[in-house]
Amino acid sequence: MTPARLRARATALEECLGACRLCPRACGARRLEGETGQCGTAAAAWVHAAAPHFGEEPPLVGLHGSGTIFFAWCNLSCLYCQNHDISTGRGGRPVSAEQLASLMLRLQEAGCHNINLVTPTHVTAQIVRAVALAAERGLRIPLVYNCGGYESLTTLRLLEDVVDIYMPDIKYSDNEAAQACSGVPHYWETARAAVAEMHRQVGDLWTDDRGIARRGLLIRHLVLPGDLAGSERVLEFIRRDISLDAYINIMDQYHPAHRAFGHRLLGRPVTGAEVDAVRQCAVRLGLHRGFARPRHALAG
Repeated sequence: MTPARLRARATALEECLGACRLCPRACGARRLEGETGQCGTAAAAWVHAAAPHFGEEPPLVGLHGSGTIFFAWCNLSCLYCQNHDISTGRGGRPVSAEQLASLMLRLQEAGCHNINLVTPTHVTAQIVRAVALAAERGLRIPLVYNCGGYESLTTLRLLEDVVDIYMPDIKYSDNEAAQACSGVPHYWETARAAVAEMHRQVGDLWTDDRGIARRGLLIRHLVLPGDLAGSERVLEFIRRDISLDAYINIMDQYHPAHRAFGHRLLGRPVTGAEVDAVRQCAVRLGLHRGFARPRHALAG
């Protein structure tokens, strides 16, 4: 997309900040006037850190790392947030569009294969304004939109042809669990619509001859203890409404963090058996990309 078109998209997104409706919360904060939304952010994006990252999925990491920019604050309020120091704003600093563009270009110059925008939902307008500036100065590597899955369709449609790789979580298939654990209403139907729109825009994940992702959808699903995430229903949705060739990282690293300690269900780590059961379900449904095979995979 040309810098001129990127500037037009940025302007359209900035209009959403007047009475904020960037995300499905639509909290109405007048962020351009200095009010903070439920996400904790006003007019400026806050950045916690920016550096090459080697702990992401292999198609993003490649040889030289994924160029991650961690944005402070979040539009979710997960009790178990593994990055709660970032999502609560500690250690972040506000950046201008020019500063954010410079961070992107610095990561490209370091050899990173992509710009990985971590928790971008509440600062989408600021990001696109920075991308327009960076594009004028030679930004050419893919943009990764690394989010929690709770996205506005209006915002996503303004990101079409801006974002190259969407990487959403699908956290829950149960609205009550989402409300109780992440503080958001209507998560399941919102995430389903958002992921379907992402897939419409970019399709299944595809990689170049080096195995490095260039475009497409990469889904993450964190297995929670006691099947609090409703994992089978998530996988059935992906199979039925997205694609059998969807790239899915079924993640096994859940452990209590932030406000999850002592919680009736979230207060213990996930077990290997629980993770294996979800991966076995994925195999049974015919899904086959992105996740480690269960230890007792079905034959064939």
